[in-house]
Amino acid sequence: MGDLHAENEQGTRRNLYAFGLTSFFNDTASEMAYWVLPAFLASLGAGPAKLGVIEGIAESVASLAKLFSGYLADRWTRRKPLVVAGYIVANAVKPLLAVVTWWGQVLAIRFVDRFAKGARGTARDVMVAESVSRERMGSAYGLIQAMDSAGAIAGPLLALWILERGHGVRAVFWMAAIPGTLCVVVALLGIRETKNAVSSTESPLRAELGDEHRNLVSTSRFGDASIPSAPARLSRTFYYILFTVGLFSLGNSSDMFLVLRAENVGIPVSLAPLLGLVFNLTYTLSAWPAGRISDRMSRRTVAALGYVVFAVVYFSFAKARSSTVIWAAMSFYGLFYALTTPVLKALVVDTVTTEVRGRALGIYFSVTSVAALLASVIAGEVWKVFGAQVPFYVSSGMALASAMLLLLAPKTTR
Repeated sequence: MGDLHAENEQGTRRNLYAFGLTSFFNDTASEMAYWVLPAFLASLGAGPAKLGVIEGIAESVASLAKLFSGYLADRWTRRKPLVVAGYIVANAVKPLLAVVTWWGQVLAIRFVDRFAKGARGTARDVMVAESVSRERMGSAYGLIQAMDSAGAIAGPLLALWILERGHGVRAVFWMAAIPGTLCVVVALLGIRETKNAVSSTESPLRAELGDEHRNLVSTSRFGDASIPSAPARLSRTFYYILFTVGLFSLGNSSDMFLVLRAENVGIPVSLAPLLGLVFNLTYTLSAWPAGRISDRMSRRTVAALGYVVFAVVYFSFAKARSSTVIWAAMSFYGLFYALTTPVLKALVVDTVTTEVRGRALGIYFSVTSVAALLASVIAGEVWKVFGAQVPFYVSSGMALASAMLLLLAPKTTR
């Protein structure tokens, strides 16, 4: 028994390390391109409104793919092929940005890239949940997110290094193929399948039922015939969390609007990758600790604090008159991601049974992505009509409202 436990622990560590490394290399490739994309689009004649359309459509496509991926993750016993295929496709199309001549081609590439991300994302997160106990869920997601954001530090630094050596933006896109290839290699060789089995630990949804009712539904017998368990359903708590996060996401437009606002205040385009470095440095250092903290206290409280941080950052961007305020707010912005991204994943998993984790995560990702579509399109139009400050004020207010709703959410049992 001891040898089996040690083998399981080793397999768990291997999967977490593999997922962490794939996230690092994949995000290095993605962030090399992401932070120079606004300037590249401007050179093609596409302004804030076009950027909003591109990012919004890309995220909506990702949402549909995540929903489909969650459906498959609950039904397939082998999820690794779906995850690996997602990494292969995404990293095959990123370098193609180097040869485009029209903003519509950028849209097509982002479309494929985000679809591949959505297809692999939910299945990967289900595999992570199956690799650890509930008591370590926040820590596991936090560790992977820290590796992800570490790649988001390496990416802008590499992009800046390439630009400083006199190469153009297109060279950045070509060079993104190197970390992308490393990502695929690690995914192929490092990730192991997890078993699609119900955890021995009772889920919070079943824990809400009384002993008599639970025994009647899942284990009672009539003669020699077993009564099958009732079909697993998503809980009311899950839908409450979904509504709250969806509301927040309606005010959470693409981060490219932060880059555009920074340029509007006076930060040159050449320093855009450094903006990514500043916020991802904070993100990397705080993601794992935030996940570990959420394993020991209310995840709702931790995530609500993240929404408050978001509100402060967006209010600061709206009021900013100097580049100093932008740099300070951007460094603080990483804390928002650390307090929400890994923690909300773990919170969603807490609210459902193991049989429907994929469906729950898929719906969660889908709703937030569709809301991001609306948020990005609306922010671009509001910017064009009312000016740069208004969309940031609106986002700040919606974040505060969502934080209050999150604190009032029903408690979950872990």
